[in-house]
Amino acid sequence: MLHKIAFVGAGPTTIYTLHALVHHSTQPFELTIFEEQSSIGRGTPYRPGWNDPAMLSNIASVEIPSLMQSLVEWLDDQGAERLEELGIERSEIDERTFYPRVALGEFFYDQLQAILQHAEAKGVRVSIRTRCKVTDALASADGMTLVVKPHRGEQFEELFDHVVLATGHQWPAEPEVRPGYFLCPWPATALAQIAPCNIGIRGSSLSAIDAAVALAVTHGEFAENSDGSLAYIGTAGTDAFHMTMMSRKGLLPEADFYFPIPYEPLGICNVEAVQALIDADEPHLLDKAFHLFKKELIAADPEYANKVDLEALSLETFCDCYFAERIATAPFEWAEQNLREAQANYAAEVTVPWRYSILRMHEVIERIVPYLDQTEFRRFSKFLKPVFVDDYATVPHESIQRMLALHRAGKLDVIAVGDDYRVDSHSPQTGAVLHLNGERIPFPVFIEATGQRALPAKEFPFPSLLEDGVIRDVARTERGPSRGIVIDDQFHPISDKIPSDQLFCLSLPFIMGRHPFIQGITSSHEMGQIVGPELAAALEREADQSDTVNAGAGDFI
Repeated sequence: MLHKIAFVGAGPTTIYTLHALVHHSTQPFELTIFEEQSSIGRGTPYRPGWNDPAMLSNIASVEIPSLMQSLVEWLDDQGAERLEELGIERSEIDERTFYPRVALGEFFYDQLQAILQHAEAKGVRVSIRTRCKVTDALASADGMTLVVKPHRGEQFEELFDHVVLATGHQWPAEPEVRPGYFLCPWPATALAQIAPCNIGIRGSSLSAIDAAVALAVTHGEFAENSDGSLAYIGTAGTDAFHMTMMSRKGLLPEADFYFPIPYEPLGICNVEAVQALIDADEPHLLDKAFHLFKKELIAADPEYANKVDLEALSLETFCDCYFAERIATAPFEWAEQNLREAQANYAAEVTVPWRYSILRMHEVIERIVPYLDQTEFRRFSKFLKPVFVDDYATVPHESIQRMLALHRAGKLDVIAVGDDYRVDSHSPQTGAVLHLNGERIPFPVFIEATGQRALPAKEFPFPSLLEDGVIRDVARTERGPSRGIVIDDQFHPISDKIPSDQLFCLSLPFIMGRHPFIQGITSSHEMGQIVGPELAAALEREADQSDTVNAGAGDFI
């Protein structure tokens, strides 16, 4: 009898986990994938309709871990017609290129089909259940029972030995929760219905840029100037179209910078050094980790360290220093300067050492997060996390060019709102009203575009796991951030009510408390590299136990 594994969700996290499982497994098994959408493999961030074809991914081809193929290999295999449908010129296929989100969706769809064919060739029985929403999960000694509601037909239950929850981001199906007020900028088709008007967008990073691009191509088009820059041309009757992005600092993300891939090793603030701090279990873990961070940065880029007087900076003062020059400069002026620098560095393959060092350190420093108490976690979140997020959340050069084009056309502004502001989304008018510095600024349409937030256990979509205590938040008496569910390093919910390998939770909003930087394709790959082998090992153990039982029964007979 084959053991049964279920994946709930069929986006990149499931794809990378399944790829690792099939690679490592020596035992056949039954595989069921449940997906609420009508097809598998594309995932919310990359599927058509949800994303406008003009939206770009913010990860270069070379950074996307290979599956059965690399992205460039897959693109090279595509015919001219399909490349044209995806908006890709064959001459532009390159490992450093950023492609449309929907193109990545097609890549992942094809890769999942190839993985499933490979799995079946190894004896895996595959069942794909699309248009099926898993509404609950019940733990028992016999396994995990999933409650499934198909789009059509009766609800049913099915028992599995192992379940992987990979439900991805949590966005409302209908983003316009009140007239003119949108809780998120997806699906892009919803934004396409917005008439030309004054639009407020809370956020100024990737999600906000997605919203701005979707609105811009609804009411006009981008065109290339003779000097290679972009212009924005509004269509007739769209004079009223204007967007205002707002964030605490009022900054646009910086342009993607050139750096070697794979990462070069860190010499000081590396995994071994940070793990030694954790193992020592001494007070002031965050400050000690920050000391390593500073030493690494000083060694990597003495010029930058001297410029900002890094040696003298504390955790609390470093963040302000990091952003100071940008805050003192108009956002679009800075964006233009930064874009020119990034383009020149790409052309010459020049790496800015301090940027690259911070990029490589964010996942290393993240290891301390589960061991910080609430006070230290708040310090980390306020003073160090913003630096890391700003450094790794850079965007394609074309995205910056588009924002500059919209600004030059008088269609986009970015403002800083600080901490003392209020957005009233319950006013009698449509949209929302921004209350800032004693002013009342109405927006007939207002879009929340600050990205996915960490969610507490009470919002977990499988109620029985909550009621049984399998899924729970970190208690106030426990170490670690209070937001996010209790999981271990292998993504098992920590509970004595189920075997550890019965359930894996890879649903991003609920593990961001422990893993504040977990997001995107590389995180999907890293989680898959942990959970895939774990599942393969569990199948191996179960096969050994079955052989032992059968051998014992034979001896008895």
